[in-house]
Amino acid sequence: MAFMEKPPAGKVLLDDTVPLTAQIEASQSLHSHTEYIIRVQRGVSAENSWQIVRRYSDFDLLNNSLQISTLSLPLPPKKLIGNMEREFIAERQKGLQAYLDVITTHHILSNCEVVKKFLDPNSYSVNYTEIALQHVSMFFRSEPKWEVVEPLKDIGWRIRKKYFLMKIKNQPKERLVLSWADLGPDKYLSDKDLQYAVKLLSSCSHPYIYKVTFAIANDSSALVIRPFSEKGTLKDLIYKAKPKDPFLKKYCNPKKIQGLELQQIKTYGRQILEVLKFLHEKGFPYGHLHSANVMLDGDTCKLLDLENSLLGLPSFYRSYFSQFRKINTLEGVDVHCFGHLLFEMTYGRPPDTIPVESFPPAPSVFVVSVLECILTCEAMKNGMPTVSRLLQMPLFSDVLLTNSEKPQFKVPTKLKEALKISKECIEKRLTEEQKLELNMVFSWFALHFEVSPAQKADESSISSWL
Repeated sequence: MAFMEKPPAGKVLLDDTVPLTAQIEASQSLHSHTEYIIRVQRGVSAENSWQIVRRYSDFDLLNNSLQISTLSLPLPPKKLIGNMEREFIAERQKGLQAYLDVITTHHILSNCEVVKKFLDPNSYSVNYTEIALQHVSMFFRSEPKWEVVEPLKDIGWRIRKKYFLMKIKNQPKERLVLSWADLGPDKYLSDKDLQYAVKLLSSCSHPYIYKVTFAIANDSSALVIRPFSEKGTLKDLIYKAKPKDPFLKKYCNPKKIQGLELQQIKTYGRQILEVLKFLHEKGFPYGHLHSANVMLDGDTCKLLDLENSLLGLPSFYRSYFSQFRKINTLEGVDVHCFGHLLFEMTYGRPPDTIPVESFPPAPSVFVVSVLECILTCEAMKNGMPTVSRLLQMPLFSDVLLTNSEKPQFKVPTKLKEALKISKECIEKRLTEEQKLELNMVFSWFALHFEVSPAQKADESSISSWL
């Protein structure tokens, strides 16, 4: 059966980026061990919660799986004698709660498969690698010129996206990367429009977009092939990581935290803003900017994964920008994500919290000026600047771009209209999620503080307390 002939399955409705929180509600001692009853909640609504039961040994197995991150995680130590005493169980429960708090608030750990399976086994019970292999195998039956060299295990952060190192049989020395992904909750294009749009990606030519060799989609997933780069991504440069290593190993705990040189920050930032401006003018939604989605080709940054928005995949930074109601367009999302990327280029690490209250010393005051208009509380309240405005700021306005390649990306009028409708649907889901979160905050304030009916109606009065 060819890849395109796969039976229909539809998109995945679950948004894997919605944060999970976990609270140990009680413990129960059995004959030889203690079980901890944990309430897990997805997002802000208490109605979307469930109970799981875990032993200390389950925590220990999880912790062993996370050791690849090299983070020092606060799992309470083992104890063989006296581990059934009431005082010890109470103290261990506190320690396990602290452990859960750390892994559910760490941006990378909280999104990894082993943590999701630990907290939500019903939603993450399938073997995604096996599913990907099935799809890739069907593809190879209809396209026999390609051959898998090896799986690239866990090199990305997405649970439902898998990677394989490839080669063309008659060009055995050339290496390519195949990525396979499920359709996500923001897939609003019709199957016909999706398949056409994905196929169109290989015709896109731009000095700051990484070339797609081959792309194809069906009604449940998509498969994209690109050249493999030994140099890796911008994130690999910042973290001095090896591209083939697992995501957790590469980026959770860098040995040395060091930002890029000022000229690199200026040049890379300008190149990325130029390609965002190009996509915005084409009416092509992106919304997936982060440093691991920027490939390095010499001294040139090239954007990856243009297919993500077509497939309806949620953004890496969604749990951040979904908190702020003024970030409600994909253009605004791109600018917010650019702020994260600029911070990472400048300081060699992600920001500790969003919004950022104050910025450490930077190579130039112009860097801080850009960061302040994107990542501060004031910026979140007023909304994101446009890409055009960022390009006019002193940090980027004097950068000389030497690439003379003429951009080519012809999007037919009918597809443009479909992309516009899809973009509006993606933004509508984001806005609804933000409203729900804000309503939950209002309810919490009304419950814990003396809030008058007038204040309840005045969103800004409560927002100003946050």
